[in-house]
Amino acid sequence: MAKVCEIARYVRSKNAGPFWITFEIFCESDEGYQRIKSSPNLRGEKVAALYGADPAKIKVFDCDSIRVKKYSFPRPLPSGHKYENDMHCGQQYIRLANVEV
Repeated sequence: MAKVCEIARYVRSKNAGPFWITFEIFCESDEGYQRIKSSPNLRGEKVAALYGADPAKIKVFDCDSIRVKKYSFPRPLPSGHKYENDMHCGQQYIRLANVEV
């Protein structure tokens, strides 16, 4: 099995406002995108479990025209909270990039 980071061109995470985090998987080829899109390991509930998020609150978007799979869910702590450790969520994508598909 290959990892997401071996198939995708980019994997990134970022703020989606102060209360949400967004992850995006960008694919260069249709074949890679279809593999990412159909992987059981990348279903919403699996990604929610990976990040300790509520599966009922995760939003999953398949953007076929640009070959991007996107996830958004509430952050555990708001951006800038004194106990959160990644204000911009720029380092959170690593776990998702290492998922086997």
